Amino acid sequence: MHFILLAALALQIGPVSAMAPNRQPQMAAADGKLFLVFGSGHSIWISHSKDEGRSFSTPNKLAQIPVLALGRHRGPRVVVSGKTIVVSAVGGSTVAAGAHSHGLPSDGNLLAWRSTDGGRSWSEPATVNDVPGAAREGLHAMAVDSQGTIAAVWLDLRSQGTKLFGALSHDDGKTWSRNVLLYESPDGSICQCCDPSIVSTGVQHFAVMFRNALKGDRDLYLLNWRKNAVATPEKLGRDSWKLNACPMDGGGIVNVGGRVLSAWRRDETVFAAQPGKAETAIGKGKDVALALGEKGVFIAWTDPTGIQVHTPESTNPIRLSKGGGFPAMTRLSNGDVIVAWEQDGSIFAKTLR
Repeated sequence: MHFILLAALALQIGPVSAMAPNRQPQMAAADGKLFLVFGSGHSIWISHSKDEGRSFSTPNKLAQIPVLALGRHRGPRVVVSGKTIVVSAVGGSTVAAGAHSHGLPSDGNLLAWRSTDGGRSWSEPATVNDVPGAAREGLHAMAVDSQGTIAAVWLDLRSQGTKLFGALSHDDGKTWSRNVLLYESPDGSICQCCDPSIVSTGVQHFAVMFRNALKGDRDLYLLNWRKNAVATPEKLGRDSWKLNACPMDGGGIVNVGGRVLSAWRRDETVFAAQPGKAETAIGKGKDVALALGEKGVFIAWTDPTGIQVHTPESTNPIRLSKGGGFPAMTRLSNGDVIVAWEQDGSIFAKTLR
């Protein structure tokens, strides 16, 4: 029952299954092509666009997993390295027990699939985490640098407390390095259910953002990771969020000419911030995404009225949709930005110029 139609404001990728909605879209663009991945039930799906997001192909099922981590920023990720598409997701074979398991796999591993023929066929998955089940929280991110090094980061449960781990691939996702401990909180755990973000800032050099848990505060921190050298993380923003819970909300980062710009939620407010500088409030809401376009940085988020977006040319947020949530953004090859989100069982996408 999947279909694609051109609506007045956005493209729509309708439900691929009558039993499960399309959820958690993510995108990557390169060489005039755009790849969009999402989850539905136990399956990972991918669609592509050859015309800068004006139309999308019928989605193809990439993989089916007995227990796929999906929802609340969990789900597949995608990067393009040369002619290779790499898709990652956390999956396992057994559902975790307990009231707060969120349907996650008890034996969840971070898996990576590769395609060298434009997404027509896919390899068997490589396992990124080198301790079985360590990635079972299901929250991760991927990025690729200009030379094709792929970096993955995830919330790791190989020992007591939640830690931030990472791994590199130098062969387009075929194999992965020994896992690197990027950060562990002196208080015993970073924020347990907030997704990390990663962006390339140079050759084998990445910036990683995560939500920490220190002295009762749940704030965003940024660290620099160059090969196996990891710098001390720096807190983003001047104020703090005192919270005895996990908001299940990370944010996003972009590289703006060598400077990292971040956007994230604290309490009910969305902020933008650069390292070492005070944060700037840009709206009310949660589930923040951002991307750097030709005209500047675009920031999208969800509030009770739908999807809001702050553009480089707008003083106030613009409502993109009257419903939906979990926006994702990426830069297209022509410099435009595209945003995708989930709504009423479908994935919607809209190009911003």
